Parts: sequence; C-alpha cells; structure tokens
Amino acid sequence: MRLSLMLGIEKGVTAIIGGGGKTTLLYTLAKELRSKGRVIICTSTRILVPERAVAVASDKDGIMEALSASGFVCAGTPAEKGKLKAALPSFSELAAMSDYVLVEADGARGLPLKAHAAHEPVIPENTGRVILVVGADGLGRPVREVCHRPEIWSGLSGIPIDRETSPEGESRVIAAEGLGDVVYINKTEKEREAFLAERLAAKLSRRVVLGSLRQGVYTQWS
Repeated sequence: MRLSLMLGIEKGVTAIIGGGGKTTLLYTLAKELRSKGRVIICTSTRILVPERAVAVASDKDGIMEALSASGFVCAGTPAEKGKLKAALPSFSELAAMSDYVLVEADGARGLPLKAHAAHEPVIPENTGRVILVVGADGLGRPVREVCHRPEIWSGLSGIPIDRETSPEGESRVIAAEGLGDVVYINKTEKEREAFLAERLAAKLSRRVVLGSLRQGVYTQWS
C-alpha cells in the first residue's frame, strides 16, 4: 500500500510537523500524489530551497504556470539563508489551484525529536490532516543531542535533560502536546531503531505508521 494511503491523506491541505525527516516525507508524498493530481509543496514557516529539479514560484501566475507544465511546484518566497517562506497566495488559494497542498509547518533543525514552543506549529486553518513525524534514531540517545527544544521535551517527558530519551518519554510528549492526527515513525532501517519504534507505537492512541523513507518500506501499525 502507498504511504499516502496509510497516512490517510486526502485532497486539500496536509500539514507535516515534528522531526526526523519532514522534508523527505514531503517529497515522497508529492511523488506519490502526482499520479492523482496537481501537487503544491510549501511552508508556513521556513523551508530549504529544493535541491531537486523542482520548479519554485512565489506568486499565483508562476505557480499556475508550473502546475500546468509539470503538475508539481514548490511555492515559496525567498528568505534569508537560502530558505523559502510562505508564498504570496493564501493556503486557501493554493488549495483551489491544486489537488494536494503539502505544508511543512514547523522546524526541527534536522534533529529526530522535537517539542513545540507556544508559537508552534503554524498550521493553516484549512488543514485537513496533520502528520507528526518522529525519527526513531533519536530514541535511546541523550536529550540534549537529539531533541529540538530539549528543555521543553524534558519537561513534558519527565526525563532529565542530561539523560537518554525513551519511547515512553516520547509518548508522553506526544500525549501532552496533542498534536497530529497520525504519527509517522521514520528511520526504522536498523533492528535497534525498529524495536524502539514499535515500543513507541504501542504507547500511542492514534493512527501510527512505521517505516523507512530511505528504503521505501512502511508498515501500518494501527
């Protein structure tokens, strides 16, 4: 089964939050969904300019031109440090222009685990589904090293900042924040990570998908 089906993605706006592979998930889903309709990837905060051969447009005319040419576009306005910020059309307008809008809605500085500050995530009002991404390679490692906003993660998990994370601690963070309709646990290539990912999945009370974006292998947990 395709990952987009496992995650329950439907037409309209989908927000992707968390850590551990959000951008890779963004492009993986876009590739799948292009066979079903026009796809826009974008951000409500900041996103790196695509390294792939993907058209980038910031206004309605440019976005429509790219969609007409290939059915796929990264919509964003140039920002500092080689990044893009939100495009000029609203998310409602983007949804009207395409079949699927995939929004990266927070940042994690490349770290596998994340806790959210009060101003995060930035989820568009017309979002139909929110996917919370967790990197299994961050489980069982020092909080300071693998968590974005480690102080917040520590407080929500009950694990001291100088100790190691755990599936149980991450499950407490997810429960406390209450973010995400479905959890995608990424980076399960190795036996250790796969074991810890299953321990985390067993603690969660929402839809969970386990897998490896690198290998293209996924399992519907619940």
